[in-house]
Amino acid sequence: METKPKKISFSNTEVAFAHYSNRSLKKAYGVYQFIGNSVLTNIGTTLTKIALFMHFPIRPFVKPIIFNQFCGGENLKECMPTINLLEQRNVHVNLNYSVEIKHSEKDFEKTLCKTKGAIEFASRKKAISIICCKVTSLGYADILEKRQFRKELSEKELQAYNKMVERLEEICDYALKYDVGIFWDAEESWIQNEIDMLVDGFMAKYNKEKALIFNTYQLYRADKLEDLETALAQAKKGGYILGAKLVRGAYIEKENQWAEENDEVSLIHQTKKAVDKDYNLAVKLCIENLSNVGVCIASHNEQSNLYATELMLKHNIQPSHPNLTFSQLYGMGDFITFNLAEQGYNANKYLPYGPVKEVIPYLIRRAQENSSIDGQMSRELSMLKKELIRRSI
Repeated sequence: METKPKKISFSNTEVAFAHYSNRSLKKAYGVYQFIGNSVLTNIGTTLTKIALFMHFPIRPFVKPIIFNQFCGGENLKECMPTINLLEQRNVHVNLNYSVEIKHSEKDFEKTLCKTKGAIEFASRKKAISIICCKVTSLGYADILEKRQFRKELSEKELQAYNKMVERLEEICDYALKYDVGIFWDAEESWIQNEIDMLVDGFMAKYNKEKALIFNTYQLYRADKLEDLETALAQAKKGGYILGAKLVRGAYIEKENQWAEENDEVSLIHQTKKAVDKDYNLAVKLCIENLSNVGVCIASHNEQSNLYATELMLKHNIQPSHPNLTFSQLYGMGDFITFNLAEQGYNANKYLPYGPVKEVIPYLIRRAQENSSIDGQMSRELSMLKKELIRRSI
């Protein structure tokens, strides 16, 4: 018999960092001090890009510090200790072969092979619930952009586009075969409409019984709450379950720069208050429609996670409801993830993996994103410091 959900607190650092040794706790504190300093982050980012361009061997410097803080390993085997540790803490894993935009058919086929392997791997591991994918790791971004802006494709481009769609569908077929969910990550606005169209079609085909395929909604965009509402209405009409991963977004500077260069109005909300409002409205919409939605609340914002749990209490929704999960990035937001898991909520960690060189763009984006988020770094540091003091180290 399930018990009535209790109001949650994210202030228990003993629970949040129980899996950290004293040494790893000190190391995490040092990493956050570094990336919380925007000057040091910018210098480190620049030097890393130069080193990559000059083919300097940066792996020995990056892997022991930044990489190991935010990634599971360079391959699935290396990820196993982290996966097992998270499972012991009742936290599931959203596994991501964290390659960024690729530029050749050979690379696309390699990503397809890696992703299918990850799906098979996940089907044998109870702790792995989701595989995360980027469409641009499986097809050409410039072709997606041309499609979005209704530009004519050459015969060669059309063949490449169709091949990309085949790869995406092959991954969805694998997901259905092995009963492993797929998160299609959000990307830049100038290709996102085309991605939305493709993923909506996959949801209509594969989400008849449950949310297996998920689209990602970046609520820092002023148009995404309306898109979510439209997608929900479309799913209800089409008789399938909407899969919705809710994020704030990760490309603010890039989006604003693109809008300026193309003489367009930026789609990004002008204020954080507007972003927070839309995000919480999206959370409310999904929680109040759980019979038609599988939702992942993917956020490091403490208030949005609290708001979601309060809505669950209000509607008497059990923490373990299969249509609702919470997710934070591995190495971040532990005070949210592990306190949620402790109270029986479906808590997940987004766990990137891949060769160090391939994952560098992901790590750079994390460092830049986190150093620019007001309050995020100070909250991470304060929670780590609180636990260091509690342990008297």
